[in-house]
Amino acid sequence: MMNSSAHQPNRPLPLAGVKVLDVSQVMAGPYCCMLLADMGADVIKVEPPGSGDQTRGAMGFKMKGPDSMGFLNMNRNKRSIAINLKSDAGKAILFELAKDADILVENYRPGVMKRLGVGYEVMSKINPALVYVSISGFGQSGPWAERPGFDLMAQAMSGVMSVTGHGDGKPVKAGVPVADIGCALFAVYAALSAFIGAKNTGQGQYIDASLFDSALAFSIWDTSEYWGTGQPPVALGTANRMTAPYQAVKAKDGYFVMGATNNKLWQKLCTILARPDLLQNPAYQTIAGRLGHRENLITDLEKSFVTKNANEWIDLMLAEGIPAGPILDYPQAFESEHGKHRQMKIEIDHPLEGKVPNIGFAVKMQGTPQQVRRHPPLLGEHTQEVLEEAGFTSAQIESLRTQGAFAA
Repeated sequence: MMNSSAHQPNRPLPLAGVKVLDVSQVMAGPYCCMLLADMGADVIKVEPPGSGDQTRGAMGFKMKGPDSMGFLNMNRNKRSIAINLKSDAGKAILFELAKDADILVENYRPGVMKRLGVGYEVMSKINPALVYVSISGFGQSGPWAERPGFDLMAQAMSGVMSVTGHGDGKPVKAGVPVADIGCALFAVYAALSAFIGAKNTGQGQYIDASLFDSALAFSIWDTSEYWGTGQPPVALGTANRMTAPYQAVKAKDGYFVMGATNNKLWQKLCTILARPDLLQNPAYQTIAGRLGHRENLITDLEKSFVTKNANEWIDLMLAEGIPAGPILDYPQAFESEHGKHRQMKIEIDHPLEGKVPNIGFAVKMQGTPQQVRRHPPLLGEHTQEVLEEAGFTSAQIESLRTQGAFAA
């Protein structure tokens, strides 16, 4: 880990003082807002009373409390208020909170927020500097805009699924939700860009982020191959479109990954394997040749790889500067010496669960290290607190209650 000597204990986190309204559920929106919260933003999670964010009740195993482990891993550093946006009283609360908010993130189906009376047109009149982010499956416009969209559909309809797996005809999705998480990352980048712009001009803007667009934006190599050859790319398993060998290969005791991605590394690999015949093979003289004869190449390499265990080959390759590594499962990755050093598993104190494991911070800020300032909130845990901060009196809060602002 980088030396943290530049850290100043009293230095505020980068987004301290930024107010975010998280009117989202499930993954892309909540993850986007958690990233902002980790950087110091005051994120107020606006949830429907009764059930709250759908992810609270997700996954097939029970925790001590009502919230799923998935929810607990996407909502740290936030405060939760439970208000009914279908009621006039609930909308009045959101309007008041929006007056000094910097960013609002929502991920309902296109048109829902507008029909509720809390769309961008309305909110921007309340606060012209507001950055309003809408996350959806397919975007706010286009023939597919009205479709319900989740990560699976985005992977399938963006082409990502067509290049995932081994091309044996059975569809396979990426093991992690690349469209959801990718969209969250793009939304953060757009929201902060617009926020900086609003600071300079006083004018916020509307941001239309979609899982479909985000998944396509990740497909650099695949679309480059398509546009360059005119042929749609196919699934290659663990192999790479740009060079070979660069994939999982079979050793004596199982698979490992390696990449001799240029001619220098290729020559080193052949030397380690004591295989001058590979160096002399005309088909393998160039990157293009090795790529064009990839299947035969891997078959030839595995004749040598199966003579030693994976870790033996990994050590030999790393000693020569050839990238290689084991294929780990999640317990092995988290418990590895490197995973521990990078603090990729952290624990959060929770009022119902005790110690809750969380995935650690994916980037390390040297001057202002991210902190867990708040546990993932209980549903509506901060309703009273947030409303009082916004200037509502006890009598006003009680009046809102009688008007159905907090009722499911």
